[in-house]
Amino acid sequence: MPNRRELIAAVAGLGVGGAVFQRAVVASAQEAAKKPTGVTAEMVKNAEWIAGIELTDAERTRVAATLARTLAGMKRAEAVTLGNDTLPAIQFNPAPGLPPHAGPVGTVSAPAGEAKKPESPDDLAFAPLTTLQKLLKTKAISSVELTKLYLERLKKYDPILKCVVTFTDELALKQAEAADKEIAAGKWRGPLHGIPWGAKDLIAYPGYKTTWGAAHFKDQTLDAKATVAKKLEDAGALMVAKTTLGALALGDQWFGGMTRNPWNPKQGSSGSSAGSASAVAAGLVGFAIGSETLGSIVSPSTRCGVTGLRPTFGRVSRAGCMALSWTMDKLGPMARSVEDCALVFGAIHGADPADPTSVSRPFEWPGKKTVKDLRVGVFNETSDSVLKTLDRLGVKLVPIALPNEAYAGTISNVILDCECAAAFDDITRAGVGEEGHGPFWANTFRAYRFVSAVDYIKANRLRTKLMQAMAKVMEEVDVYVGGNDLVLTNLTGHPTVCLPNGFTKFGDAKVPTAITFTGKLYGETELLTLAKAYQDATGFHTERPPLA
Repeated sequence: MPNRRELIAAVAGLGVGGAVFQRAVVASAQEAAKKPTGVTAEMVKNAEWIAGIELTDAERTRVAATLARTLAGMKRAEAVTLGNDTLPAIQFNPAPGLPPHAGPVGTVSAPAGEAKKPESPDDLAFAPLTTLQKLLKTKAISSVELTKLYLERLKKYDPILKCVVTFTDELALKQAEAADKEIAAGKWRGPLHGIPWGAKDLIAYPGYKTTWGAAHFKDQTLDAKATVAKKLEDAGALMVAKTTLGALALGDQWFGGMTRNPWNPKQGSSGSSAGSASAVAAGLVGFAIGSETLGSIVSPSTRCGVTGLRPTFGRVSRAGCMALSWTMDKLGPMARSVEDCALVFGAIHGADPADPTSVSRPFEWPGKKTVKDLRVGVFNETSDSVLKTLDRLGVKLVPIALPNEAYAGTISNVILDCECAAAFDDITRAGVGEEGHGPFWANTFRAYRFVSAVDYIKANRLRTKLMQAMAKVMEEVDVYVGGNDLVLTNLTGHPTVCLPNGFTKFGDAKVPTAITFTGKLYGETELLTLAKAYQDATGFHTERPPLA
């Protein structure tokens, strides 16, 4: 920067204005020199590769001026605090042509019949909800007894599995006592009454930490009670633990270590609903709630051999839960059987004013259709054993092919990573890096600030093309089995249920394999009807990991 005398001489040499004007110009120039110079034409030229265009010098100058004004405005906007719970004004609708549902949303009931109390505590711990609810309703066991059993097992096996962030003993036992009093008085809330459950630790509950699995948030407490937790409480269930998740819903690595697979504790439980899957598989809770953005229910359910339901986008409110991707996040149950998932889903689905993407649609359990009424899509690569089982069930098999667009993976990354970069932009700007949430997220949050809004919107337009192609496929079937569809269906919002389908060897360990079934949008009744029939015919879900 030239000194004041040199500046005055230079301005005077231009022959513009008088001495007072010239001194004012110099003062302004000196003041501007103390601040960032803003966007220049040279900076625009160097960034043209990002936009994929090439400009003239005149165009660069005009673009620089426009960007400078925009960035100045956004700089002022940074002063406004945006919490992770602040939703964007745009929402995803997986079925935009479907009118809102105004009628009944269906009824859910557990199977009739009696149940005998298992002789061993282990047998009781691994009993499905369909058995536990009968024992509780007939007072063959108490909720307090069941809660103490699960808390004991959680504390016994958590040092090995690392599946718990926070134990909620006091809350659970208080709610269990209340449940027993209500049941004794004849007030039966339904099939979840008195059942202990685990909450993935992105589900907020007042009085307890909600850590999101990340070191930066390990002391975070939120006053809100997530809608899913409130609905489960209304159904009579009681929370015994906040279960682990990979840092900010990625994988099975959290600030306390790696959550383990009960079938092979040398192996991680996969993620990000790592603790929910591990705890259910090990018989430490009656059921758990997980979440999925891109595989976080299906993947740990596969690894740990549990049954996990990822519902249609929007069927379960996400209010009070950490947002990773507003247009892809979904909550769902993880349990020991398909029917258990149906009972839990029956309690948590439905519209919620606090989540504008949530909807009410009918769900009946048991469904009115039999499996023989269902058209089931299969692929060239569907195994003979699966086809034989489906054939024995009497379903109508329909060969199908899913949309196989090369751009699906790319737009999934663009949409998810742009949204999560926006969701956590505050900590990126604050300089929180790998020590707070790991190298993957730190780099992703930084990198996706450079993806343009134009490209983000274009990715969503391509998403529409995928949704349209998927809708045509689903006109032919009610459900399909298998398929390499994790990216596709998380973009289109279709529901999937994952269940055990045999075992294989991982080193010296016997570990589960899995199969998935995918249904129509809001077609959870038919989806779970087929999955239950398949599960009953194969029985792999009844086996337990060798915890001893």
